[in-house]
This record gives sequence, C-alpha cells and structure tokens, in this order.
Amino acid sequence: MTRSRRSFIRAGSGLVAGASLAGLPARRVAAQDAGPTHSSFDPWIEVSTDRLRHNVAQIQRLVRSRPIMAVIKNDGYGLGVANVGRILDEEFAVAGLAVVKLHEAMALREAGVEKPVLLMGPFDEQNLADAVARNIMPMIYTPVGDVLDRIAARRQRSTSIHVCLDTGMGRVGIPYAEADGFIRDLARRPSVTIEGVMTTLAEDPELDVEQLRRLLQLTDALRADGIEIGRRHAASSFGLFQHPDAFLDMVRPGMAIFGIYSEPQFRSLGILDLRPAVSLKARVAYVKQLPAGGTAGYNKAYVATEPTWLATLPVGHADGWPRAAASGARVKINGQMYPVIASISASHTIVEIGRERRVAMGDVATMFDWEDGSRPEDVAASCNGSVYDLTMHLNPLLPRVVI
Repeated sequence: MTRSRRSFIRAGSGLVAGASLAGLPARRVAAQDAGPTHSSFDPWIEVSTDRLRHNVAQIQRLVRSRPIMAVIKNDGYGLGVANVGRILDEEFAVAGLAVVKLHEAMALREAGVEKPVLLMGPFDEQNLADAVARNIMPMIYTPVGDVLDRIAARRQRSTSIHVCLDTGMGRVGIPYAEADGFIRDLARRPSVTIEGVMTTLAEDPELDVEQLRRLLQLTDALRADGIEIGRRHAASSFGLFQHPDAFLDMVRPGMAIFGIYSEPQFRSLGILDLRPAVSLKARVAYVKQLPAGGTAGYNKAYVATEPTWLATLPVGHADGWPRAAASGARVKINGQMYPVIASISASHTIVEIGRERRVAMGDVATMFDWEDGSRPEDVAASCNGSVYDLTMHLNPLLPRVVI
C-alpha cells in the first residue's frame, strides 16, 4: 500500500569531468552546480524544462488563467531552486515564486530571477532588511509593523508583503480571530503594501470548509471597508484536486508544478495530466556473479539461490535514494527493470540482474524518471514509501542536468 502525503506527515550550465571509461560522454549541468570535479560515476539529477512548462500550462487551464504562485521550496523539490526559478521566470502564468528558506530566496535573486519572490519562512530584523533590499516579499504573521516602518524610512519606499492567517492548521499565521485588527494596522501604514492574504488548508474535509469560510469572512469584511488586501490564496497542489472553491484569486501549488501527484488517487481522476520533471540516474559501477549461497548486503540481506549476476550502483541514502527502495523498488537499465535487493547503504545500491550478464560497467541506471512504470509515484508505490522522500531528500550537492 502506497504511503500518502498524510501518512508521510504522520510518520515523521558548466561541464562535469569526462567519463573515465571510453565512450562515456561528459554531462552538462547548471552553472549553480558547477564546481569541484565530479566522477563520471557520481549519481546525477536531470531536470526537464519542457515538463515543467507543461505542468504549468495544465494548472493554468484548470484554474482558468488565475495567476500561479509556484512553491519551489526545499531546493526546488530536488531539482535545484535556481534551475527551477530561471525556468519559471519565463512563464507568464507564474505570478511569483515562493520559498521557505531565506538563502533560497537570495539564490533566486542571485540567479537573475526577476519575478516576485515570497519568503514564507521566519526571519529576524536583519534578515527582513536583507530580504527587502533584494526585493523579496516577506510572509507576515507577527507584529513587525514598526520594523517595516524603519526599513521603509531607510529605503524611501513601501515594502510589499503577504499576510499569513492561521485558520485552523495551527502551524504558523496570525490566528484568524486576531487577524482583523492585525491587518488593519498593517494596511494603514504607508510603509506597507499588502499584496496578498493567505492560509494553508489542513487537508481535512470538514476543517478545510471551515478554514475557507473563515478566510473569506475576514477578507470580505476588510474589502467592504475599503482595505486593500491584494490576492487571496489557499489552494496547494492538494487543493487543485479537492478544492476548486479554494482557487480564489491565486493558487499556490508545489508538487504539481514538478509533475508529481501528491496523493495516489489523484493520478486516476483525469483532472490534471502531470508529467514528472525530475529523474535520478547513476552509472553501473560494478558487475559480478554470485554463486549459489552467496550473500549481498548488510546482515546477509540477500542470499542467491543459484548463480546470479548483480550490479552495484553508486547511489545510496546519502544521495536521497531511500532505504525503503530495497523493499520492492525496481531500477531501469538498458530499458529493462531490475529489482533492488539486499539493503540500501549510504552510497551503494545492489540490483539483481539474473542468470545472464545483461548489463555492463558504465551503463546508465535510472532510479526514477518521467516514464510510466518508473515515475516517482510508481517507485514509492512499489516499496510502500513516500513520493516526498524521492524528491525533497535528494542531496543538493548532486549535479543537476537541465534538459
């Protein structure tokens, strides 16, 4: 049984050096990832520009051309925040980019991204001043009006913000019962321009309805009194499938931008044709034949019942390839799927090839990509894992290849 988003939450452009084997090509990666020389056998991540754009178009069609605030937190869901930012910066449907960490917001500006950037994470006064200096909008839910006044006085212009309401999620946000006075105080300050009011749905059928009611009741009253509150937004990727009533003035998807269905049942609904924009690959580092009775992995996790060829891949849980993959996942090599066996170590994965030697050192192995049968959702389902583990936990030091 595939672990859903809910069960997951509850459970807790330069050149890389040429290959050392003849005939193995060098790989082109994004400039942000160029640096120390990588081995040609190091795992790498491929980013599909066309699929990202396809997913944006799908979302825009569904929400009837409402603007999209694209959430590209956690290193762009594994694709590299600057890579994704540069691609989406050219998409008319994308009104802005949202991240949680200040360093990711800064990285977007350093990468030349010009669209509005929303910082949804916490900050101190100096962080806030640094962010505003780079034209980064803070998400506000604490009493920082006086700080914004001081920043505006130095800059001689107002600061654009989004106000975050806690309508029932209980994570961050000004409690909705206290939000009316909070927003009115911000709105009266010349130092502040409210660009949006937002909330996060708890993804509970009953509570979501009440959360939307609270958001609309509050913001309708403010607008009736002439308070400018900008765009209201609440729908995440989950909301695209479950809450068309939450599309409001703007939508705020994350996982859907990257072509991944956050819940298994969403894939069969026909609402969105999402195409994964990410793949994880490595080259076969070693091929050997185990005799009958031979073992592989820690604690003799695998025992060969007959002479069997195995391939070792230089990718492990330190790279973001989860330990759960040894419980049923399959890896694609030369168009064929082979089972992952034994145990996933920090830097190695072993796959069973079978009675015949069908692969060779240097062959490309695909852990997941955009093809049916090897999509991230397929891999997660095969090993009762979470699709979030396959993207958000990818090692940020791995090379990213932008296709």
